[in-house]
Amino acid sequence: MKTICLYFEIHQIIHLKRYRFFEIGTDHYYYDDYANEQGINDVAERSYIPALTTLIEMAKNNEGAFKVALSISGVALEQLEIHAPAVIELLQELNATGCCEFICEPYSHGLSSLANEECFREEVEVMRKKIKDYFGQDPKIFRNSSLIYDNEIGGIVASMGFKGQLIEGAKHVLGWKSPHYLYHCTENPNLKLLMRDFKLSDDISLRFSNSEWSEYPLFADTYIDWIASLPENEQVINIFMELSALGIAQPLSSNILEFLKALPVCAKQKGITFSTPTEIVTKLKSVDMMDVPYPMSWSDEERDISPWLGNVMQREAFNKLYSVAERVHLCDDRRIKQDWYYLQASNNFRFMTTKDTGVGLNRGIYDSPYDAFTNYMNILGDFLARVNALYPVDMDNEELGSLLTTIKNQGEELVQLNEEVAKLQAELKKAEAKKPAAKKTATAKKASTAKKENKAE
Repeated sequence: MKTICLYFEIHQIIHLKRYRFFEIGTDHYYYDDYANEQGINDVAERSYIPALTTLIEMAKNNEGAFKVALSISGVALEQLEIHAPAVIELLQELNATGCCEFICEPYSHGLSSLANEECFREEVEVMRKKIKDYFGQDPKIFRNSSLIYDNEIGGIVASMGFKGQLIEGAKHVLGWKSPHYLYHCTENPNLKLLMRDFKLSDDISLRFSNSEWSEYPLFADTYIDWIASLPENEQVINIFMELSALGIAQPLSSNILEFLKALPVCAKQKGITFSTPTEIVTKLKSVDMMDVPYPMSWSDEERDISPWLGNVMQREAFNKLYSVAERVHLCDDRRIKQDWYYLQASNNFRFMTTKDTGVGLNRGIYDSPYDAFTNYMNILGDFLARVNALYPVDMDNEELGSLLTTIKNQGEELVQLNEEVAKLQAELKKAEAKKPAAKKTATAKKASTAKKENKAE
């Protein structure tokens, strides 16, 4: 029996403000609050709210037959908390239906998996806790930023206890294989891999409202017929996209939500079900390992990491940022940590791309990739100075880590000693409280003895 795994991602760009060279060292706030508020409110009104409302309706109307998976980046969650709490309320309402699985991803929606394992692990665990706090779910499935994956990343994800990971069904990796099976990681077979069918996904997220597309207009029964006509033993159809595809990439006027609502009804008629990623990795067996020696993603025709690290500027910014990864990992300054997550967000590097993808790229305040690079490096210059000011610049990371460990151990010892002192002081106080009572008892005894002696005489 065929099953559809439908997954949506929520991420929101953090807009940086125009930051001049002479502001380095004097201005430590890097964000355009107006653009961030306008951006999140716009996408919430045009996409997130109507899309989530539709998913809730689908979950309730199909009596458990419809299931969906969602992931949300930490930086997006922060923006929603501030500017669009109604979206979080809808996410919680969808969660309450029992038909939605929340998937974990890096907090920053950044590229730490390509640079520093400790920082990658840290932000994944932060996001894991956030999902538990907000939705009461302990994520079993992982998806990396833009579905970036290779064998090494898979091994790290498996070691963190995840049972499965969503990845791109890239042609250069699949070869003759089909994305409609369950695979596993080469470094750890316990990590199952669900591979995105990019054609069926892009038919909805990219082509649905394109009147020049040969399949336009696309109806739900036609779409389900395509899935039903796949070979009988191809059982898993993974349809992954950004939630903003519903309302932004494909405007609501295109009837995209009506199309979505009709999918479960048409699927039921063909005997096709909907499943969450955890249900799939639990019930089905892997057919083979998937060897991915070099990083791949779901972006652009090449399906690689060139959208973020394809030119010299991007690699220079990337290397500079992660040159302080160990120091940021060791520090506990809340403001530094927040800036670290925001500056890691992959869109900061995407704005610097010089690739001609044939698809328009909105660079926001930037006139060119060089403008994006200059502005980001100015901000990064100030951020690096702040990190280096926390710790000696001439001390390498290993020495610094050793020093901080020593300080931490000494602090723990002081806490223990203070606890012991407090305990002894409490015991002393009790002992002193007992002294007057004992003295009073002794005096009374003495008086009683004297009284008896007097009577005897």
